[in-house]
Amino acid sequence: MKKNAEVIVIGGGVNGCATAYYLAKQGVSVIVLEGSDYIGNGGSSRNGGGVRQSGRDPRELPYAMWGIRELWPTLSEELGADVEYYQKGNLRLGKNDAHRAKLQQLADKASAVGLDVRMISGDEAREINPYLSEEVTCASWCPTDGHANPMRTTLAFFRRARQLGAQFYTDARVAAIKTIRGKARQVVLTDGTVFEGESIVVAAGYQSRAILNTVGVDIPMVVRNGETLVTEAQPPMFWQMLGTAAADFYGHQTPHGSFVFGGTAGYDTFNKFRTDGIGVPQTTSLHPSYLCRAILGYFPALKDAKIVRTWAGWHDQCADGVPVISPIDEVPGLIAACGFSGHGFGTAPAVGKLLSEMATGQELSVNMDALRYDRFVAKDRLA
Repeated sequence: MKKNAEVIVIGGGVNGCATAYYLAKQGVSVIVLEGSDYIGNGGSSRNGGGVRQSGRDPRELPYAMWGIRELWPTLSEELGADVEYYQKGNLRLGKNDAHRAKLQQLADKASAVGLDVRMISGDEAREINPYLSEEVTCASWCPTDGHANPMRTTLAFFRRARQLGAQFYTDARVAAIKTIRGKARQVVLTDGTVFEGESIVVAAGYQSRAILNTVGVDIPMVVRNGETLVTEAQPPMFWQMLGTAAADFYGHQTPHGSFVFGGTAGYDTFNKFRTDGIGVPQTTSLHPSYLCRAILGYFPALKDAKIVRTWAGWHDQCADGVPVISPIDEVPGLIAACGFSGHGFGTAPAVGKLLSEMATGQELSVNMDALRYDRFVAKDRLA
């Protein structure tokens, strides 16, 4: 077992695998430690696959837009595997004046930082997607948004990183990070195994909070359970990514013909899952029925489509709804990437590239100051 590398990445999800790939591509030695038995065993493989810019907080838009412009279009060719990326636009749908106001606000904020997104009428939305219900009265339209296959993407990064020399270890539960002379240097597993590196990247979803706590850093997050359903294959209908102002569902049709729809019904409190976010997240009988009612309100043409399976995945919900992607100044050599709040898959290539730059001391391709960890620190502590 190799125990030393220039960079240690904690977390074998899509962000950790992408970071390992971009590091290994530069010839940097990297070890990835995944606490569960499988690569991509968290939310990375259990989400609806949105690759979007619209509907995001403006603080996320610079790197989300950069990733879609610079990385996603050629990702399949670069990784040597089809990640099923389709850039066919995103319709975010509304039914009333309150929905219109919310969509307009999101569109205005995104337009202000250069995103091509605009409000359209219900009739214009039906010209793009004729399957929409007549109840839809408005929508925002972002033609550069799209979707991809989460599992294929995660495993493509994993496979290519390994080919370039990255070492991956599963069932590698982290007990603590240790500092030597004030610098993060070691990662200690629960079985006592010690790994050592010049830089340590913590990208372990909700578990990141406890891991960072071992060196006195706390990022306010809670664990949430997001659920997804898959229908039986349908005839080809449309390629757009879908969302709603009410945030009651999102989804798209896959190349296979099935539809993947995700969302949350707000029933987390009643789910039988451990509050530390460890283990296999469970679906419930409450969620699919809620999700189906929401979908049929927008797409009555799917009323006879059968559900073939459901799944759930952990969300590391940050206090302000956007992630922390940042070096930790108080602990040199330590970098945090967590709190993605249920919308981290679509930015994973950009995040992996930026984390590789942070870990090697390069100039960042995108300014990330808005997502620093210390935005939660009281101002008088920084004075």
